Amino acid sequence: MSEKEPKPEIKKGLKNVYIDKTKSSFIDGKQGKLIYRGYNIHDLASKATFEEIVYLLVNGNLPNKSELNQLDLELRSNRKINKEILSVIQSMKDSHPMDVLRTCMSLLSASDSSSEDISIENAKRIGFRITAVLPTIVASHHRLRNGKEPIDPNDKLTHAENFLYMLSGEIPDPRDAKLIDKDLILHAEHGVNASSFAARVAASTRADFYSCMTAAIATLKGPLHGGAAEGVMKMTLEIGSEENASDYVSKIRESGGRVMGFGHAVYKAVDPRSVHLKDEAKALGDRLGQPKWFSILEAVTKVMEPYARRGLYPNVDFWAGAVYYLLEIPEDLFIPLFAMGRIPGWTIHIIEQYESKGILRPRLYYDGPMDVEYKPIEDR
Repeated sequence: MSEKEPKPEIKKGLKNVYIDKTKSSFIDGKQGKLIYRGYNIHDLASKATFEEIVYLLVNGNLPNKSELNQLDLELRSNRKINKEILSVIQSMKDSHPMDVLRTCMSLLSASDSSSEDISIENAKRIGFRITAVLPTIVASHHRLRNGKEPIDPNDKLTHAENFLYMLSGEIPDPRDAKLIDKDLILHAEHGVNASSFAARVAASTRADFYSCMTAAIATLKGPLHGGAAEGVMKMTLEIGSEENASDYVSKIRESGGRVMGFGHAVYKAVDPRSVHLKDEAKALGDRLGQPKWFSILEAVTKVMEPYARRGLYPNVDFWAGAVYYLLEIPEDLFIPLFAMGRIPGWTIHIIEQYESKGILRPRLYYDGPMDVEYKPIEDR
């Protein structure tokens, strides 16, 4: 850029900058509306299964019985991990689960002879493969780090049932599995967020599918993106009882801190996904005889009501943390759970970017010194 050219308008964080068109999802932040491929999230969360959502996002339409059965069979047949991946997980058993997930995602390409094929059909195939195998990686690492043997996938169980089974070794309560299924649906897709954008940037270079997914997982690990649910549960434990909620929130606000689980980069109204998990968190707490955690979160929402006019409403992660905690899922598995749900969303973003021409290459406005004279090292 010439020194004489006018300064460009800088859009910090690319906020409200549209980089392309998409058919994956629609978000109305002012109205609190979320659409997957034309379908309202309220209908999908209350009526569909995660397997249906996987098919919908990747293929563009809801499956009929035959199509769903075929996809279900494909997912169940791709759940196992090989000895090489298991060996890497063992060697990384003391690492953060997201580090393990990122490393294993790269390693998955080694066992795929068609990994360099970026055709749409192959991208779909790999997307389904990763959707199927990710829960096995997460559960295997969790058991190994706790001195337990990994549990082989059970192909008689649904996607959500099988994940809970591989974690504990016990067939889960159908209500718990249904809850995880709904959680995966709610996290399946959400526009060009940071991790989806990272996947698209990689795909725009025509990187292979596994590389694009690795970029997405690496980005999701950041606490400003994937770590909100974990932060909410830590906050809840610190509060301890609903009577302490007001003082806790006041101290956070007075110090300029952020109350975890409130506000969203897009939503300026109630996050439509949060409605479903709020109801589920209450029902789960009552069923397990542990209403305490919901009561604390409810108390926090009441204290935060005056800030709603600023768009600070509870987001989906505000209630997700309590659900995971009540299901005895460790806090550092909250982000991997997010990743498990988001695979179909990332898949369609990668596919759309493969179909688009041109590399994603934004610019930075240079704001430093110009034409500095070079001095030999002996003169510095």
